[in-house]
Amino acid sequence: MGGCHSDPQNTIFAISAMTPLNRVERSDNTRRTKNSGAAIMLALWALFLLSALVISWALDIDSRLSIAGEGARMLKAEALACSGAEIALHPLIKPGSPNLSGQLKDVGGYLVRLTGEGGRLDINYFVRDGDPDKLDVLRRYLENKGIDLNERDPAHDVLRRIEELKQVAGWSEFTSVPGWDDDFTVNTGQGVDLTWASRDVLLALPGMTPEIVDRFLQLRRGADGIDGTQDDTLFKSNDEVLLAMGFRQDQITQPQIKKVLSLSVPVPFFRATSTGRSGVATRTIQVVFTRVGIQPSVISWKEF
Repeated sequence: MGGCHSDPQNTIFAISAMTPLNRVERSDNTRRTKNSGAAIMLALWALFLLSALVISWALDIDSRLSIAGEGARMLKAEALACSGAEIALHPLIKPGSPNLSGQLKDVGGYLVRLTGEGGRLDINYFVRDGDPDKLDVLRRYLENKGIDLNERDPAHDVLRRIEELKQVAGWSEFTSVPGWDDDFTVNTGQGVDLTWASRDVLLALPGMTPEIVDRFLQLRRGADGIDGTQDDTLFKSNDEVLLAMGFRQDQITQPQIKKVLSLSVPVPFFRATSTGRSGVATRTIQVVFTRVGIQPSVISWKEF
């Protein structure tokens, strides 16, 4: 830029001389900016993938822990139900005993309902010999349920389990209803124990009316209105029950009544329904057993 040029020319030369360098610098800066942006995007994408993997792994672990926790609670509930059933088998345990319920800290609890099996209708006893008085009881019971016994064949082989009644011709519709077997048994081999009979069973017996049955149930269940509790009225025999119902002595001795009632009270057959709970998990065990002497004998054991 010598002194032979004028000032405007010098300015032009200076601008011309500086422009390529500035362009190169700006191009380098642009490339560096683009490269930095791409690197940041890749880093963010990698972080996103890593986060997704971590979240997926955490969810999988949580799911496994939940499944394991639920399984552990079910095992605890089953163990508690078994404990309640074992307690009910003890010869000193009676219906309404405080030992039939219990709570274990941080584990759960159990509740057992102990009832007399003799209050149910033994289906074998009422149909096997074709006795019309016995069949009348079964017929009235089914009629109260809206079923006509004449539509069914009451004759069948001796049942070993009440569930086998489902295989008897004509009984499939009745046995498909939930709770159909609540008042039936095949374990006692005798008539009804009035101290445990349900309202439906009582109404099926000779000479019973809704008024008589309801008054008796109120007396039998005590103030809390629940069978199998400590305030229940205890009866020593079916005759004592019938007298409490208002039957005369000559009515009590009639054969059609005697043959449909149990020989003794209480009938030494019991049913324990034990429910164990641990958290939200619940398991139930139903045991039918007999007590003759000190040692109980288990007839059936079902887990639900």
